[in-house]
Amino acid sequence: MARVNGNGRRLTTQSSVNAAVKSICDVMRRSNCAGALQYVPELTWLLFLRILDEREAHEAEQAAAVGAEFLPSLEAPYRWRDWAAPFDDTLSGDGRGGHPQGWKRRELANAALGATFGFVNGELLPHLRGLRERPNATPRQKVISEILSGVEKVRIDTERNFLDVLDRVHDISNETVDPTHVFPLSQVYEGLLLKMGEKGNDGGQFFTPREVIRAMVRAVDPRAGQTVYDPACGTGGFLIEAYRHMKESLGQDATAEELEQLGRRTLYGREKENLIYPIGLANLVLHGVDEPHLWHGNTLTGNETYGGLYQDAPALFDVVLTNPPFGGKEGKEAQTRFAYKTGATQVLFLQHVIDSLKPGGRCGMVIDEGVLFRTNETAFVQTKRKLLDDCDLWCILSLPGGTFVNAGAGVKTNLLFFTRGGPTERIWYYDLSDIKVGKKTPLTLAHFEEFQRLLPERGESERSWTVSREEVEKRGYDLKAVNPNRKVLVDERTPEEILDAIEAYGREVEKAVEELRK
Repeated sequence: MARVNGNGRRLTTQSSVNAAVKSICDVMRRSNCAGALQYVPELTWLLFLRILDEREAHEAEQAAAVGAEFLPSLEAPYRWRDWAAPFDDTLSGDGRGGHPQGWKRRELANAALGATFGFVNGELLPHLRGLRERPNATPRQKVISEILSGVEKVRIDTERNFLDVLDRVHDISNETVDPTHVFPLSQVYEGLLLKMGEKGNDGGQFFTPREVIRAMVRAVDPRAGQTVYDPACGTGGFLIEAYRHMKESLGQDATAEELEQLGRRTLYGREKENLIYPIGLANLVLHGVDEPHLWHGNTLTGNETYGGLYQDAPALFDVVLTNPPFGGKEGKEAQTRFAYKTGATQVLFLQHVIDSLKPGGRCGMVIDEGVLFRTNETAFVQTKRKLLDDCDLWCILSLPGGTFVNAGAGVKTNLLFFTRGGPTERIWYYDLSDIKVGKKTPLTLAHFEEFQRLLPERGESERSWTVSREEVEKRGYDLKAVNPNRKVLVDERTPEEILDAIEAYGREVEKAVEELRK
């Protein structure tokens, strides 16, 4: 039976878990973490350590049941159950009759004022950050270090508030969920990440709407046993959706070996931003990915911050799913690494993606519409020619203008789908650009239903059509979607007729105003 939370209530629904997480964020907001860009990173490492401890306790029990040895990533007093969990002398901290749960926390509480912050800031965090430097560090220990890499000290202002947060985090672990209402804690975390991406939070550059990600993953259809790569992975949205899709395709009959490969040797990504990189790692772990292989550094320049989790990554991948940053500019250091030199970030990323695919490898990519229609810069044209020569560009989907409005970006975007091993003979287009979307009316999966239905046969409709390679070349490699089926309403009245209509309407308005004044 699930343990009840601190208020004596089980967390049995998504709304109850959401409310519990919101209460943590409320405490953080009044404790020196005013916005989502402050409190989400703080909650990330706390939630990660809580779930890690829970997972390792379960793994230790499983090993003991079969008489196998289990080597934990963390030893006392650095485990959540030692320093963060509330004291309970009826619960053992290690399952072998040793220290009770919360023994270190109680010890610190009985010490001098400031002892808790002294231990966490001066002993715990340096220990966790340093795990990766051990000569025999395990992959999990390296992940721990990387998630904690940017945490120098607790941001929460007082020990009292910090202990309040610890209690609340402890209460919302996966254990607290009633088994009859299975609810993945990862979904709560996804909701927090979306808050980071809302307009005004300066985090929009890291987020792609979930519906767009799901539509792209379904179209590319990564399969079990294939490798998936995102060279600008942000918080890991594409990798996580690919993981879900592949796990679902395996079904209930998946073997232990297949699941191990999926969790340990399938997902690869790169991320430059110091704030986002550890959040991406934690997000993958919370979704069940045992060994996320994320590289920390600048994908385009090759400058590495940390590559210890990426050492065994393949050079080429079966699937690439990505949304490179819009509107970025790169200097000569990045440009010298590419055949077609330009400062336009997305053009360089497109070259990188093509070069990262195996023969027969598939890609789904979000791209700024400007890349498609610009024909006045040599690097743009050369890159698009390379795309059509080296790959089969089988689909371009034109998204509505407000697709990224919730992330604070008003850029008009498209989705590119292609397979390495061209050349392209014809391109199937699908047009969603006329759909009105906004913050209160976002794009949904329902908007992609016809696209998904027509895609296998490249069927034609009012929204879809095919363009030949020859037509593209005649347009100077302008790939912009121009729907030939769209009905354009033209006012065929003469100027005099229009003026007469305006005057007549004006007289009607004047008459109506006079009636109201009577």
